[in-house]
Amino acid sequence: MSLSLTYNQIVLSPHITEKSVRASARDGERAYTFKVHPSANKKEIGKAVQMAYKVSPVRINVVKVPGKTVNRSGRKGKKSGYKKALVYLKKGDTIQFV
Repeated sequence: MSLSLTYNQIVLSPHITEKSVRASARDGERAYTFKVHPSANKKEIGKAVQMAYKVSPVRINVVKVPGKTVNRSGRKGKKSGYKKALVYLKKGDTIQFV
């Protein structure tokens, strides 16, 4: 990445849904989902998670979520898309969201 971003600019926020909570509670590898900066790559995401949460990621999957068109009160609009990362941790590691 040409920009120099800090770890709190790369990992924007945890993406908490029913599906992501089930993935984080599963036995074996634990998966946590984060919204990340659109230009971040897997290595940068891994370093940012390691610095922010003091855990070591085993595997990282990155997904681009496309924007959607919506209708509100008869007006058309568009929701912006985002990039999310699924970060898998070792069996003993966990991340606590407050």
